[in-house]
Amino acid sequence: MKLHQATIENFNSIIAFYDDVIEHTPEIELNARWQKGKHPTAGGIKAYIEEGSLYLYREENVILGAMAVTMYQEEDYHAIEWSKQVADNEVAVIHILAVSPDCQGKGIGSEMVREAINLAKEKGMQAIRLDALASNIPAHRMYERLGFEYRGKQHLYAENTGWTDFYFFELK
Repeated sequence: MKLHQATIENFNSIIAFYDDVIEHTPEIELNARWQKGKHPTAGGIKAYIEEGSLYLYREENVILGAMAVTMYQEEDYHAIEWSKQVADNEVAVIHILAVSPDCQGKGIGSEMVREAINLAKEKGMQAIRLDALASNIPAHRMYERLGFEYRGKQHLYAENTGWTDFYFFELK
C-alpha cells in the first residue's frame, strides 16, 4: 500500500502539493474549481491531519496524491436519498482527492479511491460516500467506474465557487 496517514510534519509539503495541483492541473478552474487559499484551505488541511483523516499516496517520499477520508458524514449529506440509512459515524466520506499533475491519467486516483474503500471497510463503515461539483465530469466518470452511483444533487455555497450544484455519490 502506498497510502499513508499524514502527520503534521508533512504539513508544508502537503500545502505545496495542493498548490502545485491547483497551479498546474489542466482545466481545474472548469472541473474542480479549486483556488489557492480558498479550497482546499491550509486550515482545512491542518484539521484533517489533526483528526487523522488526511492520507498521502507516496513513492520514495514524493507525494503523488492526497485525500481526506473522514469516518463520519456532515449535515450536508442528510438531504440526499441514500440507498441505506445509517448513522453519520457509520459513513466514510472522501474529500479533496488530488493527484500530482505529472501523474494524472495513470490510475493513481483510482488506486487511492480503492485504498479509501478498503480503509473504510477495515474500520467497519456501513457506507462510503463523496461529493463533487456538478462541473467535475472527469471525477464523476472515475467514481462511477469504481462502483459509485449518483444519488442526488444539492445547491450549496463554497468559498471557491459561491452557490453551485454538488453531485453526491455512494458506493453500490
